[in-house]
Amino acid sequence: MAHKRVDTLQKAHDYAKRHELESGGCAQCCLAGIFEALGVENDEGVFMAATGLADGVGLTGDGHCGALSGGVMAIGYFFGRSKKDFGNMKKQLKACILAKSLHDAFAEKYGTCRCADLQEKLAGRFFNLYDPEEMEAALEAGMPEKCSDVVGETAQMAAHIILAEKDREAEKSKD
Repeated sequence: MAHKRVDTLQKAHDYAKRHELESGGCAQCCLAGIFEALGVENDEGVFMAATGLADGVGLTGDGHCGALSGGVMAIGYFFGRSKKDFGNMKKQLKACILAKSLHDAFAEKYGTCRCADLQEKLAGRFFNLYDPEEMEAALEAGMPEKCSDVVGETAQMAAHIILAEKDREAEKSKD
């Protein structure tokens, strides 16, 4: 069982990293990697909803890392509050606690959650991806590879949180 868990976590990492290198869009890549590793048929609406979260929201670098957004979306997919429970604020608590776990692990690993700060840490500066010269500079600085590492690692962290919570739920249901 432990071997299968390690394999699943490695798949989440590898799929997400590969997607980031091939396609970009850190939030979508993280989400897709987690879903593929966990055998979830991608929900096209959920996948599409992650599009604008790339590079700290809308390629601005001003929000938190898109990979973190994608990981939180995956946690919400498994443990979030449904529309029928929308009026019940307690129903969102589990997803929020798990999302905070991912946030805290991410912040501990990288020292920040903000995309622009992360770029500065990884490459020594922030890149305005709307400017073609800045985009070229980001490519020359190796940002696709650097970001793909973050995306893969974040997918792995989120998948770990999801699997651990599923295990807790399974144990609880046995009692």
